[in-house]
Amino acid sequence: MNTQYKKGVLELLILIMLEKNDMYGYELVALVSKIVNVNEGTIYPILKRLTNESYFETYTKESSEGPIRKYYHLTASGKLIKDKKLKEWKEFSESINEFIRKSDVN
Repeated sequence: MNTQYKKGVLELLILIMLEKNDMYGYELVALVSKIVNVNEGTIYPILKRLTNESYFETYTKESSEGPIRKYYHLTASGKLIKDKKLKEWKEFSESINEFIRKSDVN
């Protein structure tokens, strides 16, 4: 997949995933990787930036399977930005899909 396509959607995917449940970094990497082929080096800078922008809060939790895990929790402002980005994505993707349909491109 084109890297520019990925860049535009990764942040939105992460925001949507964290709306339902708090998750730790590697868990997010694994879930995002099922949708878009990415590695840890791509996801962690996004998590750091969104945390710095106060869209996430973090906390640590003991793990029975290894080291302490850092969990990400979506804040109220994170929910607002997720809603905004989701609306933008839907409008954008619908207009592109409509253009492709009308262009009769196969």
